[in-house]
Amino acid sequence: MNRTIRFLATGIMLVALISIVVGIVFLQQGFAKRDYLLTAMEQEQITLEINGQEVTIDTAKEAQIAGDTVREHRHGIAPTYGDLLGEGRFDPGNPQQLTYAQALNLENYLYLAVATFGLITVVLGSGAFMIISGLAFGATGFALIKITG
Repeated sequence: MNRTIRFLATGIMLVALISIVVGIVFLQQGFAKRDYLLTAMEQEQITLEINGQEVTIDTAKEAQIAGDTVREHRHGIAPTYGDLLGEGRFDPGNPQQLTYAQALNLENYLYLAVATFGLITVVLGSGAFMIISGLAFGATGFALIKITG
């Protein structure tokens, strides 16, 4: 019986070690991607005016507000892409169509940032949970080994 419990405790401690290592990898990747995204947005000089001050976008909420603002301005040009073109094709020489297309690209960039910030939050939360679970598994395995002597 003690041998079975000892074997089980060793297995639990192995799972704990794997959980902690994977959790650390998740945290490292989450922080690295967040830093990359913030640096990329800073290099592009994506800002948002809040209460009369230019603020660099560095959260999902700010990116969402900026994306919604661009969408509102884009809809001021034309409600939809189909309405913009009418029966014709895209004309890159038409300033209105070019502005609309550029606004659409910026809007997509900002909404992609919103999704990325959200995914980063999930990855960081998962990593932290894995580390906490690994520590709990490790403590359980250690306790089982101590009990069986």
